[in-house]
Amino acid sequence: MAQFQVKLCNYHQCQYIWLCLTTCWRGPLPSEVGNLVNLGQLLLSGNRLSGKIPATIGGCVVLETLLMDGNSFEGNIPPSLKNIKGLTILNLTNNKLNGSIPHDLSKITSLQELYLAHNDLSGPIPELLGNSTSLFHLDISFNNLRGEVPKQGIFGNLTGLSIVGNNELCGGIPQLQLPRYPSSKKSLPKSLRIVVPTAGGILVLLAALALAGFLYKKFRSGLRKELLSPQTIMIDLPMVSYNDILKATDGFSEANLLGKGRYGTVYKGTLENFTAAVKVFNLQQSGSYKSFLDECEALRRVRHRCLVKIITCCSSINHQGQDFRALVFELMPNFSLDRWIHPDIESQNRMGTLSLSQRLDIAVDLVDAIDYLHNGCQPSIIHCDLKPSNILLTEDMRARVGDFGIARILKEAASEASASSLSSMGIRGSIGYVAPEYGEGLPVSTYGDVYSLGITLIEMFTGRCLTDDMFRDGLTLQRFAEAAGLPGNVMVIADSNIWLHDEANNSADAEHITRARECLAAIIQLGILCSKQLPRERMSTSDAAAEMHAIRDAYISNQR
Repeated sequence: MAQFQVKLCNYHQCQYIWLCLTTCWRGPLPSEVGNLVNLGQLLLSGNRLSGKIPATIGGCVVLETLLMDGNSFEGNIPPSLKNIKGLTILNLTNNKLNGSIPHDLSKITSLQELYLAHNDLSGPIPELLGNSTSLFHLDISFNNLRGEVPKQGIFGNLTGLSIVGNNELCGGIPQLQLPRYPSSKKSLPKSLRIVVPTAGGILVLLAALALAGFLYKKFRSGLRKELLSPQTIMIDLPMVSYNDILKATDGFSEANLLGKGRYGTVYKGTLENFTAAVKVFNLQQSGSYKSFLDECEALRRVRHRCLVKIITCCSSINHQGQDFRALVFELMPNFSLDRWIHPDIESQNRMGTLSLSQRLDIAVDLVDAIDYLHNGCQPSIIHCDLKPSNILLTEDMRARVGDFGIARILKEAASEASASSLSSMGIRGSIGYVAPEYGEGLPVSTYGDVYSLGITLIEMFTGRCLTDDMFRDGLTLQRFAEAAGLPGNVMVIADSNIWLHDEANNSADAEHITRARECLAAIIQLGILCSKQLPRERMSTSDAAAEMHAIRDAYISNQR
């Protein structure tokens, strides 16, 4: 442990410390940790650190992420944490902390995720935590907390709150189904013993009349709902239970596994005689709660034929008493686009590749979806993770854009400051597809999605994978296409699998082959224009959509 202490002293200028599980550090956390005034992330999860959390940790004033879960820290949570004004994630789960939850945590105005589960904390829940406008997930489960649960802020959000395992809590919003907060009992004056029952009887009668009126309105509302299309009332469907999801996926069987992503796993499941895709969020992964909430919020706002349709969701507790979140989508029988543009060697045949016409239709669906998100939604929605694996294919090989887990909603009349704050929250896409300006800390914009669109279009029609060995030493897919010399050399970079289909390889019709080459050159050039390095040099979403339609329509008209 002394060696650890020396390292802390020597690296007071460092910005990132990660002591991983395999290192297995033991003993107390040195008080010198407070000297790391430039530290941005301190990740101490899964070690054997013990003793009290030093109060000097409040000296890490620019800290954004503090993960201390899975250790043996004891004593109180230091109130000095309030000095870390930029802290966004604090995880103290699975320790031996006691005492009360400090009210001062509510003074951390940027705090988004607070995890205090599986400790020995006692006393009431600080009501001031409900005043936080940034906190979207709070896990205080399995402690010894008691008293009334607040109702405002995070305490009114069932998807972001976990309080199970605290048997002496009461009150809160009705959905928590906790005992009512006990009122103090005082004997009534004699004069009121007659008045109160009479007034009570009148109130009961009035309540009965009000209830009858409410039920009538609800009945009328129910009739109106039944007349609406399923798509219109999709978000209003009741949430399914954990047991429903467990049964639907056959206990999350590997046989039903469809794929894994950053924040969750997707299973094939059968719910009420229909087959669906069930996305189960890995809540142990930091950021997964936010991903669930962002995806719910984005999908709540959208209705478009080229977007994956959500059926229902699950916000519950599993059989181990842990939070459980899942989303249920319509199942796409032809999986994702990347499986078709990068097929396995043994499946490279006409059934395993896409024709030129199919690729054009998919590209049109893709630009229509992005154009709708940017220009058809108010406020606009930025997808932030557009790539072939997030583009799913229907039975007739049309595209549906999915995975809104890191989508961002641009608020109406957003100021430059608020846009910058979105960026500081950590906008992340996928390597190779994410716009370069995001890595420089610039705010999200529609041009970020346009960049991802351009890379995806080039990949679709060249068949080149971003992880190919050829892409090294500064060579990217965009630069590869740009340097090819279009339109003359389009056949050099176009996906050869396209020519497995008769429509593009009719050797008896030279004019048809020429039209196919012109089409390929035009769409790869469109991809290049969309994926320019600087946002101002890229096409707008609406212009890209119009150009894509024109390219597809010109090719189809020449087919007749």
